[in-house]
Amino acid sequence: MLAALARARLRAAPIFVRWCELHGAEPCPAAPATVARFVTDCASLGIERLWPAVQDISKLHSSAGLADPTLAGPAAAAIARIARIEPPRSWPDDRKRRFWSLPYDLQTFIATHEVRRDKALRRAQNEAAATLKRLELLKQQSRAPPERTRDEAQPDATTREPHQ
Repeated sequence: MLAALARARLRAAPIFVRWCELHGAEPCPAAPATVARFVTDCASLGIERLWPAVQDISKLHSSAGLADPTLAGPAAAAIARIARIEPPRSWPDDRKRRFWSLPYDLQTFIATHEVRRDKALRRAQNEAAATLKRLELLKQQSRAPPERTRDEAQPDATTREPHQ
């Protein structure tokens, strides 16, 4: 029973298990450095294919009640090098370095959220600028002397003085 459960867990991360067999590494429990080496060696797969494999490694360890070797440290840094997600521009430099040690899914969430926030902020700034322009135009119009209408510019025939 226990052996069947272990085999089932190993089937959950087939790419990683095959890589471990080729490199003489232990797939479970895996060291974070082993996961980092796997990520670096398989970088040519691209983050779209590599990230599900990393999640499989995470599930493999979590289901066995083991520490997740993919969460931080060398594994997270290796994933960050492949994903190349830029930290938010508004973050201070020391926090930008910390951003790359976050798990890939958190980096993705934060980066997407920051892009949406920046767009909303720019939109609000543009709306505020347009409102200020309209307000300034209204102020200028209220200070200007009223324009005389055509009727006011020429006296009507009943009020004209006769020629002498």
